[in-house]
Amino acid sequence: MSKLLSPNAGPATLPRRILQQGRYETITMLRNGEQLILAVVLPLLALAGLTVTPLLDGLGGSRVDVATPGILALCAMSTAFTGQGIATGFDRRYGVLRFLSTTPLGRGGLIAGKILAVLVVLFLQVLVVGAVAGLLGWQPRAEAWLPGLGILVLGAAAFTALGLLVAGTVRPEATLAITNLLWILLGALGGIVVPAERLPAIAQGIVHFLPSGALGQALRDAFILGIVPFPAVLVLLMWTLLAGAAAIRWFKWN
Repeated sequence: MSKLLSPNAGPATLPRRILQQGRYETITMLRNGEQLILAVVLPLLALAGLTVTPLLDGLGGSRVDVATPGILALCAMSTAFTGQGIATGFDRRYGVLRFLSTTPLGRGGLIAGKILAVLVVLFLQVLVVGAVAGLLGWQPRAEAWLPGLGILVLGAAAFTALGLLVAGTVRPEATLAITNLLWILLGALGGIVVPAERLPAIAQGIVHFLPSGALGQALRDAFILGIVPFPAVLVLLMWTLLAGAAAIRWFKWN
């Protein structure tokens, strides 16, 4: 008791506050059954489906080798865009964001905590998807892991910025509809899971400029070919900067 009441005990440092907020955000995401389905169950079902169908045949690797990078990209979109966007939208509706932004954590600490939670959940997704893909025969290049994970983090940053932009500018119900609809559209036709070569002709010239298409193609090139496609990385970087700037400019905390 005397230690708790000691006059020398100061407030928690900002890094500690961010870690505590990130821990809270992570636990909240992992306890949400709907988000777990979106973040883990549906990507694993997609991985299994792509390995038993001929959709990805003839693309420079086995079915699981071509499918797994796209599934990892889908995981990043699920957590950073859809999951974080919906959670932030409803936190905004119920006044949680406004309250936390006035605490010592501050707005910057709150955003940093959310980013930390996204990265932790994404790391767990990589472990689960990588383990299942390994059982299905996935054998990625050892040297591909470092650039691949870097690309995945950049993709998560781009989708987090987009998720915060949507969550901070429209009503929570609209956020729910927009993020789920875009998850379906980008997952099916955005080049994230299915490469552009297998999409309708009208979509092939567009998907490379979308964050979904750039992330999917960048990860496939890294894990299958062992190269870093700088045009795709540049597209992801541009989406991160533009969406981040727009979120800072127009985000409404209440």
